[in-house]
Amino acid sequence: MPSLNGAVVFVTGANGGIGTHFVHEALARGAAKVYATARKPRSWDDERIVPLTLDVTDPASIGAAAAVAADVTVLINNAGASVSSAGILTHTDEEIRTNVETNFLGPLYLARAFAPILSRNDESVIIDIHSLLSWYAVAGIYSATKAALWSATNSLRLELAPEGVHVVGVHVGYVDTPMAAHATDPKTPPADLVRTVFDAVEAGEYEVLADEGSAQVKAGLSAPIEALYPQLKAANA
Repeated sequence: MPSLNGAVVFVTGANGGIGTHFVHEALARGAAKVYATARKPRSWDDERIVPLTLDVTDPASIGAAAAVAADVTVLINNAGASVSSAGILTHTDEEIRTNVETNFLGPLYLARAFAPILSRNDESVIIDIHSLLSWYAVAGIYSATKAALWSATNSLRLELAPEGVHVVGVHVGYVDTPMAAHATDPKTPPADLVRTVFDAVEAGEYEVLADEGSAQVKAGLSAPIEALYPQLKAANA
């Protein structure tokens, strides 16, 4: 089974609420080193944490980071973008482009860049942070890009399994971070999410349903589309 003990971990979006907990929890579980990446890396009070500049929307930045972090055994695709409006027809061009580049292309290009590195190491892991909204299309381009990442994660899991790389997809609703400050629905504490994810990794699981909402939505995918989206019945009434 994969283990965080002795691992070298690479966290995207490390400055954020979830990313910071990934950094600290990895070390608490025995990680030897954590690359804490961000567009503007901050300083950390721990010599085991290596701040690293990374723009996940820039392939050159991804390539440069992979060249520096050639000892990584755990890649955590955590960085993400959101939108201010729900309607996919009302997003700005910039919102659409930013979400596609950050939520989908960034994690995919990172996986491609690090695949040769991870394949050389035993018990390597990729963790992709999806969303409940990858199965529930009420957040426009955000939902669409998370759905695309979910599909890509499934593809990566199949392609990398023969190389000994374990790929984990994480589904969660609202997490109690600034990104979800507008939400009034229940929120998962980021520390709880990270512990749940790492517990799943060390148990050899492929998929994390981190809250009740994610489990309910996945269970409803086999139902008629009108059950998942009752708005359709209302529109045709």
